[in-house]
Amino acid sequence: MKLSIVASLFAASVMAASCGNMDTNALMAGGVQAVQAMTLSDSDVRAYVSEYIAQLDAQSVVLPESNAYTKRLRKLTSGLTQVNGVPLNFKVYQTNDINAFACADGSVRVYTGLMDLMADDEILGVIGHEIGHVAMNHTRKQMQNAIMASAARTGLSGVSGTVGQLSASQLGALGEAIVNAKYSRKQETQSDDFAYDFLKAAGKNPACLMRGFQKLQSLEAKGGQTGQMVSNLFSSHPDTASRISRIQAKLKADGLLK
Repeated sequence: MKLSIVASLFAASVMAASCGNMDTNALMAGGVQAVQAMTLSDSDVRAYVSEYIAQLDAQSVVLPESNAYTKRLRKLTSGLTQVNGVPLNFKVYQTNDINAFACADGSVRVYTGLMDLMADDEILGVIGHEIGHVAMNHTRKQMQNAIMASAARTGLSGVSGTVGQLSASQLGALGEAIVNAKYSRKQETQSDDFAYDFLKAAGKNPACLMRGFQKLQSLEAKGGQTGQMVSNLFSSHPDTASRISRIQAKLKADGLLK
């Protein structure tokens, strides 16, 4: 569930590389990338993502620990320490964009624009859902797809190889794919289910997931620029009302909702 289209940090360099004349080295690189996409290990994915997140953090306004937004995030995510053995780390980006995302290396980034619109438990529901995409390996699949797309732009060859370093533009393209990921309806439902169990196991009330969706549904209904943004981003998602109903059924079965 992506809540905003994040500005592409490296789009210009990617387009320049893909539209220029391709030499032999570029063709060979494309072949290696194609092999890499099929052989990426979990540690490979985390390493690439960590490098991208370091770049993104450096180019964003990351609020310090003393900031009220960061203190708020620390409080509401207390107890959320790891997912599938990967330590979670949380930071707040100061921007009016409405966004939150989680990555395979455990990085979770929340935008002040989202925090301004939502109550704490609603934000927690969004975070839980994003972590679900990581836990279900959806983000890894996005990484593989991005590498294949990069290889197609560069030019495929029969060259084989092991995973190696990616160029800045390639790494930026992969990062863009992660942050702006589009998941299938099945994946969105899987992430909803994981988020429910994950939050419950962490001692959080999973009703926050329902309330987060209800807030997004309300924003969409109000229209305007924010409502249109939510509507566009939900176009590939399962029907919001249906998602809310599924979560409500789970809450009732667990005695958490009358």
